[in-house]
Amino acid sequence: MAENVKMVEAPAGFAGEGFFATSLDKVVGLARSKSLWPLPFATSCCGIEFMATAASGYDLARFGCERLSFSPRQADMLMVMGTISKKMAPVLRQVYEQMAEPRWVLSVGACACSGGIFDTYSVLQGIDKIIPVDVYVPGCPPRPEQIIDAILKLQELVKTEKMSRRESPEYKALLASYGINVY
Repeated sequence: MAENVKMVEAPAGFAGEGFFATSLDKVVGLARSKSLWPLPFATSCCGIEFMATAASGYDLARFGCERLSFSPRQADMLMVMGTISKKMAPVLRQVYEQMAEPRWVLSVGACACSGGIFDTYSVLQGIDKIIPVDVYVPGCPPRPEQIIDAILKLQELVKTEKMSRRESPEYKALLASYGINVY
């Protein structure tokens, strides 16, 4: 196998100790993906599963999500876990709007994704009715492994997202479809 590899000289200016060429989008994406600051918005049993995920048995810290933020202004990943009543929906929306861009949303558990077993007038039938969702985690409640898998999927999305995506007309149209003020 080694005899089939043909080595060529690097072009001038593209080689050297500790030097590599890449794009700014890739560097920023990698940095953002490995330093997500989650804001847990837990209202029921899915919150308990998230606590298990953040504890030492599953160690969420290995994925760069060690610092839980309970202030929307210091978080970039909103994790909505549990049943959201229609009375709670404006509060959730306000928390989302207070987060700085770029921001991402995980909908954790059947209740947050689709209202779960509570098909009643008082329960919001999925948080995607009021805010955009990036990753859905099914289950009632989902296992910690599912939450970790969702965070890994979100990290991949963050890593490959172009820096200019948030300024695109498509993204502004998405926010406008939810009635969220476009800056």
